[in-house]
Amino acid sequence: MKKLVIVLSVIGLLFILLLSFMSSSIETPEYEVLRVLGKKVEIRRYPSLVLAQTDLDSNTYSQNSSLGFRRVAGYIFGANDKGEKIAMTSPVVMEMGARTQLAFVMPKQYEMEALPHPNSTTVKIERKAERTLAVLRFGGYTNDQKIEQKAAELRDLLRKEGILHEAKLIYMGYNAPWDFIGRRNEVAFELK
Repeated sequence: MKKLVIVLSVIGLLFILLLSFMSSSIETPEYEVLRVLGKKVEIRRYPSLVLAQTDLDSNTYSQNSSLGFRRVAGYIFGANDKGEKIAMTSPVVMEMGARTQLAFVMPKQYEMEALPHPNSTTVKIERKAERTLAVLRFGGYTNDQKIEQKAAELRDLLRKEGILHEAKLIYMGYNAPWDFIGRRNEVAFELK
């Protein structure tokens, strides 16, 4: 039991240390704001992006965020065929449906073919096609209930505006756990 507590403490500390690299000074994907709905929702066009991602079995933030983060962070911190470290970007993106995909956007200086291959079979390098998202931004710390509350708010606004969207919820988190001020979270849906 004592060993388990120590192992879990070390994993938790590593998770916190890795998240510390996420700050406003790190690279975030560029996007174009096409329209603003109300005061909170942006319709954004994202270009094609290269992602390091992992598939997870459940559909909740709480069950997936830590495991998914560790898998993909391992890849960018050198668990790849070149032992190469890749800069952390922001946000961490979780696409939640029946299953969840957690991904880091690869820095824009990398072409997909130039990225090292992951050592783990649970991490894949994928190209995400250009897409348009409706995005609702919110602050503070998050959990499954807050994500679902904000997703419901976004769904309601899109329904009222007559904007069709995919069912899969996208969550984007930008901050390390100890960033108390100016926390940035977003929920999004891809538009049809």
